[in-house]
Amino acid sequence: MSTIAAAKPSGLAQLLNWRRARAVFLLALLPGFLIGLGWDSGVSAAIVRTETLGFVAMLVFGLFEQWPKRLPGWLARWVLQVVAVALVMPCATSAIWVLSTEPGAPPFWQEKLRAEGFAMFCGMGILLTPWVALGALVRQKEALARHQALAFELERSELERQALNARLHLMQAQVKPHFLFNTLANVQALVDTGSPRASEVLGSLIAYLRAAVPRLNETATTLGQELQLVQAYLELMHMRMPDRLQFALHVDDAARGLRCPPMTLLTLVENAVRHGIDPSEEGGRIAIHVERHGDRCRVRVNDTGVGLRSGDGQGTGLSTLRERLLLSFGGDAQLRLSAREPHGVSAELDFPARAASA
Repeated sequence: MSTIAAAKPSGLAQLLNWRRARAVFLLALLPGFLIGLGWDSGVSAAIVRTETLGFVAMLVFGLFEQWPKRLPGWLARWVLQVVAVALVMPCATSAIWVLSTEPGAPPFWQEKLRAEGFAMFCGMGILLTPWVALGALVRQKEALARHQALAFELERSELERQALNARLHLMQAQVKPHFLFNTLANVQALVDTGSPRASEVLGSLIAYLRAAVPRLNETATTLGQELQLVQAYLELMHMRMPDRLQFALHVDDAARGLRCPPMTLLTLVENAVRHGIDPSEEGGRIAIHVERHGDRCRVRVNDTGVGLRSGDGQGTGLSTLRERLLLSFGGDAQLRLSAREPHGVSAELDFPARAASA
């Protein structure tokens, strides 16, 4: 409501509103011209009088639109405005006729033609100006209703945007411990087995987390940044199981600058390692394909691990990823899991190709 109040002019600016003045000028022009055609004083004199009466009515309408600031409960402001406009017409018409009387001439009411002219203009003012005022009030109410609807829509959109950002941060807060715990579990496995490479892997993990953790709080990143994290992660996992994990990246350079939610690609790759390669005695290979096709981007993460098993696709990582995609792209992004022959899983992500700066 504060936006609406700030947008509405007040004081002298409201009294002399140029749009209102232009409308009054055009409305008063026609009756003045028509009356002047059959009036002895001519068209120009008739137009001057109708324009004067119109602007007096406009000033009275604007005055009682603001004053008094408080009205009794039984008196509506629009009633006060309409009645005031009607009552000011005899006064304004009398003033015009008095001021137009030449010095030494008898009062206008003592001259038949001038008295008839006064009665005609006064009657026209009393009959027409209240209806014009009512029309202006109706248009004013409609404009105010449209302005309020627009203000409420803007406010609703802003609240939805804030809620979306809060939801995205919540999703990322859930991703953060999920990712960290999974990665630290891999390091723990090396320590438990007494591997001499545990210290080297831990050092690589620390270096990786220094680059990865700050991005967890961002609402958007690029595929190029995601690919850097993915490559660092796969190199880290390859150090842990050099004989059981191979990987390859096939990236369309046109897709590197596209926007995507943080940890999107990393979640798919981590899922392939955790649920595909790790449980397999022979290990396997992960191939990542990132391609842009016009206004769409397609990401595929293929692995030759153990394949789909009961409950796959419903874990915390992928469930959270689906929700983050929904919040970022609405229903315009799809994530599909499918089995590969002779074994393995293909995770395919399709989403709009939007530049990071858009």
